[in-house]
Amino acid sequence: MRLGSGAFAATCVVIEVLGVALFLRGFFPAPVRSSSRAQHRAGPPAPEPLAGASSNWTKLPPPLFSKVVIMLIDALRDDFVFGSKGVKFMPYTTYLVEKGASHSFVAEAKPPTVTMPRIKALMTGSLPGFVDIIRNLNSPAVLEDNVLTQAKAAGKRIILYGDETWVKLFPEHFVEYDGTTSFFVSDYTEVDDNVTRHLDSVLQRGDWEVLILHYLGLDHIGHTSGPSSPLVGRKLSEMDSILMKTHAALLAQERGTHLPNLLVLCGDHGMSETGGHGASSMEEVNTALILISSAFERKPGDVRHPVHVQQTDLAATLAIGLGLPIPKHSVGSLLFPVVQGKAMREQLRFLHLNTVQLSKLLQENVPSYKKEPGFEQFKMSEKLHGNWIRLYLEENNSEVLFNLGTKVRRQYLDALRTLSLTLSRQVAQYNIYSMVVGTVVVLEVLALLLLSVPRALSSRAQLDVPLWSPVSSLLFYLMLLVLLAVHVTVCTSAENSCYFCSLSWLAAGGVMTLISALLCAVVSALTEMSVDAKRLRTNLGHSKSRWSELELLILLGTLGHAASLGASSFVEEEHQTWYFLVSTLCLALCHEVYRTCFLGADGEPQCCLHADGRCDSAEPALQDRNPGCDVLELGQAHKSPVSLDALRGRDRWLVLASPWLTLACCRLLRTLNQTGVQGAHRPGLGHWLTSSDHKAALSVLAALSLSVILALVQRRCSPASKVAMALGLLGVYCYRAAIGNVLFPWQQGNKDISKGIIEARFVYVFVLGILFTGTKDLLKSQVTAADFTLKTGGLWEIHSGLVLLAALLSRPHNLPVLVFSLLIQAVMTKFIWKPLRHEAAEVTVMHYWFGQAFFYFQGNSNSMATVDVSAGFVGLDTYMAVPAALLTVFATYMGPVLWASHLLTFLSSETSRKDSWMWTS
Repeated sequence: MRLGSGAFAATCVVIEVLGVALFLRGFFPAPVRSSSRAQHRAGPPAPEPLAGASSNWTKLPPPLFSKVVIMLIDALRDDFVFGSKGVKFMPYTTYLVEKGASHSFVAEAKPPTVTMPRIKALMTGSLPGFVDIIRNLNSPAVLEDNVLTQAKAAGKRIILYGDETWVKLFPEHFVEYDGTTSFFVSDYTEVDDNVTRHLDSVLQRGDWEVLILHYLGLDHIGHTSGPSSPLVGRKLSEMDSILMKTHAALLAQERGTHLPNLLVLCGDHGMSETGGHGASSMEEVNTALILISSAFERKPGDVRHPVHVQQTDLAATLAIGLGLPIPKHSVGSLLFPVVQGKAMREQLRFLHLNTVQLSKLLQENVPSYKKEPGFEQFKMSEKLHGNWIRLYLEENNSEVLFNLGTKVRRQYLDALRTLSLTLSRQVAQYNIYSMVVGTVVVLEVLALLLLSVPRALSSRAQLDVPLWSPVSSLLFYLMLLVLLAVHVTVCTSAENSCYFCSLSWLAAGGVMTLISALLCAVVSALTEMSVDAKRLRTNLGHSKSRWSELELLILLGTLGHAASLGASSFVEEEHQTWYFLVSTLCLALCHEVYRTCFLGADGEPQCCLHADGRCDSAEPALQDRNPGCDVLELGQAHKSPVSLDALRGRDRWLVLASPWLTLACCRLLRTLNQTGVQGAHRPGLGHWLTSSDHKAALSVLAALSLSVILALVQRRCSPASKVAMALGLLGVYCYRAAIGNVLFPWQQGNKDISKGIIEARFVYVFVLGILFTGTKDLLKSQVTAADFTLKTGGLWEIHSGLVLLAALLSRPHNLPVLVFSLLIQAVMTKFIWKPLRHEAAEVTVMHYWFGQAFFYFQGNSNSMATVDVSAGFVGLDTYMAVPAALLTVFATYMGPVLWASHLLTFLSSETSRKDSWMWTS
């Protein structure tokens, strides 16, 4: 069967999308959901278990609290409250934790640890998926059953002050609200003042039952300055005073009510050591949770230590406390200390309602639920509970009744713990079969594309996909039978639900047929390629066809990195892979340089270096070399013999030293920022520089780095761009001094000059000016064909503008990363790529490797916690979604972007040199 290259590529893309979709469906399984469609109207609650008697408790228990105030402090890490910072900056909270009427918990938030999924977890009790990371930018309304929906249906009035994410998630639930944007991380003062200014008036009113206060300042400080910033202590002190005011007001209101009030202090997620969040480190998932109420009075000697619980447990606890049905999708369990002071019958009633809700959820999501230990424990607990009710209704108040009640309570708590764990694991359970099928489809398409590239480069190419030959047909039918047998075996033996097995037999059979056909096409293409390669070797005779060591390294390194992404541990520590590849590349380049210098490209002795830089050649130097031989030959099949005999003295020594210099720079950069999962907690040089005790050293380093950047970039800029670059880099330092990162020599004290908005916009003007100049030259070069330097100059101007923007968005301690990036680019260009005349493909791969390595040298990782959100608001005085997103993306990927822009500039300059020589000759 013959296909045009366009039709072949389109078909491969469609099949590739199908394979990726199957893989993602298995990698991100469907969340645990109730099959009930009723969202606002709950069914009748489960009555008490019966054992030969009739119970009069068939309705929901009455509420335990009159009013509930939820004080959510964004990024409230557990050690901010229970650690040394809590003792120092939150004395009132520490008193409540140690001696007051409260229960303290360390609530574990499941990843992704970003605000919107965590709010959903707190209110619904369910575990949101990773797709909510994208939805976090524009939160849709929550359609699942949740505490706020139940509260509104019960006629309770809800008020919100704080993060506007709540308004987007629950758009019609609040009788009064004042939302603040959560993305403008440069503001950590007004964003909290806008919440506190309502506090005095609303606490004196009695027209509400639920009050939500969401403070964002602590999270914004973490994004801009990190958890070690002095601003963290000030913000914790501010939150402590607000907590004390709120608690006092609630206690005063209890005098006229029969029920106590409840104050909940909690965090939605934690904060990493760099100030970010989104991943699964201990600092990001462990949050503080404190329940404060006069109902929790302590007896003398009652010591309560913080207990580790799940964040999803709060939804069930709030529902019980407000006298509401537990949300249907909740996988959390009741925080038992809240009801521990109640009578035994009430305790068992609360526990029974929770276990019934979890057992129903288990039945609807796990086909083999009867075999689950949690379900068996629930049935046993319900049976014992019925016996206890019978004894209780017989007015038996003996010790037997108390002991049986204690046993039932313990059985319920064990069942709750097991059911909650089983349902939580169900959310995180991979669908291996769907992942394997999707992976096979993707790999087959990629292999077919790689094998077909030589014939598909031309738009007129016709690709022969031999599917109807006898051998291919036999292989196709055999593979199809084997795959169908495997499918039947897997789907009939799987205990849990599998997405691919749930497809119709027609759809599953179509996928199996597709896999078999792709395998036949790959085998045929591989066979044809082997025959062509053998014929080519026969025709070439004794011509050179052996790959060099550098080419083998590039091929094996790229394939090895792609294969390493199949293991999660290699993905988490991907920076180690790139550090190894870049270091090995430097050694391979060193080997190539020394071999070329001393032996020549053909392996014969070439020259001998003396201490004074003289070189005695074993053979006469080539006198009639082509004038353009040192120009990069784009697309040539093999490099022509290379000699470094034309380089003398210092240049020759610099060529020999350049790989070692590059290797040393990369090794120094590894000590600046620690990244990954295993080593992110280790202190690096960046931690030392960013501490307040070393601001002077950071200032000197920043000034020196900006000066070196100017020296490296301005050499090929136009005079106007040189002036703009110098003034722009001066503005970068002024901006960092204005926001307090570095010091001015003439600045007195630590008072900030401004918020840095004027200084940053001053730099933006020069960035746009340089980019405009480069774009103008680039467009002009398309008209003036004879001016070969205009295009190269325009590309360099654009590269320089991006460098200035990167300097503005980089943290001061990361400026050396930018310096070393420019230095390595200059060294490799002048002393490696040009003298050795590497092919365009080799230079491209090297740029890609260095770009990836510098992504991690910045301190980035594959974790969301390392994304510097504050870079998106440099120079902005309000939240603007598009500029903030663009700046954040550029700041995160500035390493790969700058190396990609340098690649375009380098290839353009080499092509222009070649064309210029051909034009003049």
